Amino acid sequence: MTWRMPSETEPQDRVWMAFPPFGASMTADEASAHQARTAWTAVARQITAFEPVTVVVDPSDREVAERYLGPNIDILEAPLDDAWMRDIGPTFVLGPDGRVGAVDWVFNGWGQQDWAEWGNDRAIGRTVAAASGADHVPSALVNEGGGIQVDGRGTVLVTETVQLDPLRNPTLTRSEIETELARTIGARHVVWLPRGLTRDSEKFGTKGHVDIVAAMPSPGVVLVHSQQDRSHPDFEVCAEIIDVLRDSRDADGRPFQIVEVPAPTVLSDDEGWVDYSYINHLVVNGGVIACSFDGPNDAVAQAILADVYPGRKVVAVAADDIFARGGGIHCITQHQPSAR
Repeated sequence: MTWRMPSETEPQDRVWMAFPPFGASMTADEASAHQARTAWTAVARQITAFEPVTVVVDPSDREVAERYLGPNIDILEAPLDDAWMRDIGPTFVLGPDGRVGAVDWVFNGWGQQDWAEWGNDRAIGRTVAAASGADHVPSALVNEGGGIQVDGRGTVLVTETVQLDPLRNPTLTRSEIETELARTIGARHVVWLPRGLTRDSEKFGTKGHVDIVAAMPSPGVVLVHSQQDRSHPDFEVCAEIIDVLRDSRDADGRPFQIVEVPAPTVLSDDEGWVDYSYINHLVVNGGVIACSFDGPNDAVAQAILADVYPGRKVVAVAADDIFARGGGIHCITQHQPSAR
């Protein structure tokens, strides 16, 4: 079976999410749990205007989840450690006959982070695959959905700091990882970016997920996070990533059209430099769920998204409380493509 990971712009059946469980790293007390659950719910409700949403809920949180989510969102019970569905859930793919598959990566807490727990989360890929009706596609690769971005035609963006992380895949070579990406998601050409953003590379980050840095809205086009303030360390990080992309080609041999998306104007919080990013948006049927930070670049980013996703309604959702916990809207969602 040859699988292909489709672009997010292709038709979808639903979006999967997870409800922040009490006591996780981002929900250590009642106040932080309420803040996280409110932020996650706001995203889920916006998605329901475009397509169905199923939220995985820890059994102990069923009653409270129903109060937050309301009647229009489906619930699937399963034990949870955290709520980053892009990473703990499966990556959906399509077979040549149009059937849907679900790639079940090995999840080990973003490279065995000492603050993370993953005893429950490592089973979510199989759980969601079964509930979705997709064919289960197991993989021995330690990987997360936030660590890959595709154009639907075989081009895959990754970062060296994630897939080559010695605490993820210590025995695998670059070539062996590319072979597994070809088998599972149909990668014909892998573009290796050197790293992710600064905050995401620090203690509570993922060690550099690509879905906060770059996205491919259509073949040959790359949206790239562009930190324009020279005082922020991501100014140099972004310049390096853009240089790599300028020297790269897609799976069909074309140079990339690079569209720089300015970073939000917020530079830091109480923990240090932030990695707020408009790149971490979700494409849904007829729409784009965009990150908002209540700043002047929100409108700029939304205009860019409207341009590169023509015919889709751009809906902005406050993402500060999500990013404060280590990710964005793309990180907390996982789209399921429609069978062909």
